[in-house]
Amino acid sequence: MTEPASSHPQLVILFSGKRKSGKDFITDNLKAKLEESAVILRLSGPLKECYAKDHNLDYEKMLSASDYKEKYRLDMITWSTAIRLADYTYFCKAAIEKYNATQFPIWIVSDCRRETDFKYFKEIYGEKVKTVRIEASEEIRAKRGWVFTPSVDDMETECGLDSIEHDLVIDNSGNEPTEKLIDLLMQLIPK
Repeated sequence: MTEPASSHPQLVILFSGKRKSGKDFITDNLKAKLEESAVILRLSGPLKECYAKDHNLDYEKMLSASDYKEKYRLDMITWSTAIRLADYTYFCKAAIEKYNATQFPIWIVSDCRRETDFKYFKEIYGEKVKTVRIEASEEIRAKRGWVFTPSVDDMETECGLDSIEHDLVIDNSGNEPTEKLIDLLMQLIPK
């Protein structure tokens, strides 16, 4: 099934990376540089919203980098996996709708976690899709609050895109100024 024909998007940038690698930091900075020509699609946005509603939880707290979200992470993974098994496109389509993405020429998908996330966008948007892997050392991730959690950090949601070849890999361990990392990403933007 294909989406309606439209001039948008002109570019879809799919970001992946481990927890606390800095995906949101990098994508927020890229969006700031691109201003109104881009939108950030957080696949976790509609996922967390549906999960919070189904489980009578505080949606706003689910969006934060808090212990509240971490308390429910494993159950949320199990819950969302069941939905994806029925329809792997569900959360991708929900994010496009939630963020009114069709109004923007550049889509920044900030939190791809599974091969099926990549599959959906590549099937629908083909050559318009670029993939970016955000990496950071375990030491740096730990300084950002990451602690290895069994049944989270060793599951598909953290490891499913590890062996995928990306169009661009960025080391966000703090060795390079943010501006330099954003300049690397800007090379993906058609002139």
